[in-house]
Amino acid sequence: MCGITGFWQAGSDEQELVFLAKHMADCLRHRGPDDEGTWVDGPTGVGLGFRRLAILDLTAEGHQPMLSASGRFVMIFNGEVYNYARFRPELESLGHRFRGRSDTEVMLAAFEEWGVAPAVQRFIGMFAIAVWDRREKCLHLIRDRLGIKPLYYGWTKGVLLFGSELKALRVHPAFEGEIDRDSLALFLRHNYIPTPKTIYRSFRKLPPGTILSLHSGSESEVAPQPYWSARQMAEAGVQEPFTGSEDAAAEELEALLRDAVALRMIADVPLGAFLSGGIDSSTVVALMQAQSNLPVRTFTIGFHEADYDEAADARAVARHLETDHTELYVTPAEAQEVIPQLPTMFDEPFADSSQIPTYLISRLARQDVTVSLSGDGGDELFGGYNRYFWGRELWGRMSSYPSWLRRAGAGGLRLLTPGAWDGIAHLLQPLLPAALREKQVGSKLHKLAGVLGTPSPEALYRELVSHWPAPEEIVTSGKEAPTALTDPGRWARLPDFTQRMMFLDLVSYLPDDILTKVDRASMAVGLEARVPMLDHRVVEFAWRLPLELKVTGNSGKHILRQVLHRHVPRELVERPKMGFGLPIDSWLRGPLRTWAEDLLQDGLLQRQGYLRPGPVREKWNEHLSGTRNWQYLLWDVLMFQAWLP
Repeated sequence: MCGITGFWQAGSDEQELVFLAKHMADCLRHRGPDDEGTWVDGPTGVGLGFRRLAILDLTAEGHQPMLSASGRFVMIFNGEVYNYARFRPELESLGHRFRGRSDTEVMLAAFEEWGVAPAVQRFIGMFAIAVWDRREKCLHLIRDRLGIKPLYYGWTKGVLLFGSELKALRVHPAFEGEIDRDSLALFLRHNYIPTPKTIYRSFRKLPPGTILSLHSGSESEVAPQPYWSARQMAEAGVQEPFTGSEDAAAEELEALLRDAVALRMIADVPLGAFLSGGIDSSTVVALMQAQSNLPVRTFTIGFHEADYDEAADARAVARHLETDHTELYVTPAEAQEVIPQLPTMFDEPFADSSQIPTYLISRLARQDVTVSLSGDGGDELFGGYNRYFWGRELWGRMSSYPSWLRRAGAGGLRLLTPGAWDGIAHLLQPLLPAALREKQVGSKLHKLAGVLGTPSPEALYRELVSHWPAPEEIVTSGKEAPTALTDPGRWARLPDFTQRMMFLDLVSYLPDDILTKVDRASMAVGLEARVPMLDHRVVEFAWRLPLELKVTGNSGKHILRQVLHRHVPRELVERPKMGFGLPIDSWLRGPLRTWAEDLLQDGLLQRQGYLRPGPVREKWNEHLSGTRNWQYLLWDVLMFQAWLP
């Protein structure tokens, strides 16, 4: 795991290019504390900068930037290609010779032998690559299939800049950081900025599964080209489904996961795993322990607030699997101490509050290991999110009524404030059985009103995952651009609404929220996080599985549970999904109130000119009074305000 950065500019001498490449790479030292390197091509103005976190081949033979044996290709590379040892013998049989044991050297030989795009299609791994073809004078920027590793790029003042994080681009003297108000509107809706947008107007995220090949340092109409398509993969999987029995499906899935885990256990440094005690992380740890002669190192963060604590569940799984388990109970004060670091850690506004515990567990693990496996991806692949059940059931009920009647019902629910509905619910609760007594009835009814009038299943899904429902009314001069959730041209042709929700998560929420969170939080402490569930072979097989092997009733991950139950007793892992959250709602009314109030001042918002103060202050006052819980919407605004230069 490393940090890469670089540029393509004209009119600079070689000494200046080296200085700039090193200066940019130094900003990424946290991603690669073990080594550094630069390479420049004076006549063309190409510069490459690198910071290394040594995982494989800890010697100087793994140093980057690395040149291919012929000298044609120069590469910097963030991530891992796990199957490099499997195709290395093939390359040796074709005449290639290797000095060291790094995946980087084998990848360069693959580029020389097969070409850039054909070689990348053979890679199993997570990667962001910049490779300069000295013969063709072509720069290739490449991102892995699922978007596990980040890669930003853009043109400013005629200079191409790229890198693992935006902070490396910002130190280049040509950088211009005009805030994109359209991106800000998208951020308030989603709590992240969807690919390819960034917070800056001039810069983009390279989409997952694409290669951007540039024959000139100047901006042109060239677009990233896919070498792997999630849409085509999902459609093909549904059209050619797995036809074996449930037992056969579980057998094949376990074999794929076992190999994916085994590949990600290859390292020349200490290795462990995050363990929450849930289905996904428990499966990963169980398959690690089944292939290890020593106890696997596992790590869990616990919280004293019972509604947020999973440490006891993780402890029970660790005890059964006999792992070497470490847990740390975090106080609210310790969690809150992380908040000032978030703007620098994430580089652009990002407001998934589980960023805090993800950082804390990464910091805990880094005390003992350099690599940690994670269970991320299981929800999107095997139907684990509650919204899949709510969305399916809600649309099934709604669609039988005409749209005018649904809109009228929504208007009726809005006639009373959430507080008034809560008052009615409080009066009725003694008359209701315990199973029907709900908290925050008013908020839920108003949320229901927001989705009743939606014209399509996809529009319903967008409402279910939205924070600010009308961000253009909040952001001054901001307009939401099309995204994977709103552009039908990007949707996969899938027959079932649940499948369509899972696909939309796979291409939006997963790379732009979950994987962004894991990458930044782990790399902030120099920890490599590996995600075996997102081995593309596992992803492709999961999309071939019939939906009934994933979702049964109001329960997801059916087939994944069958795999896990072979290793861990059912009673240790079968429990309601909790998530990885924090009590932000109560913190904003308590210890974070002064910090939040300073950032949400009416006068400050007016002077900055990005957000309209009225709606923001209204939500803040309602939250403080306890009449509404606006923690997610307010956290979005606060993360932008804390990031704003």
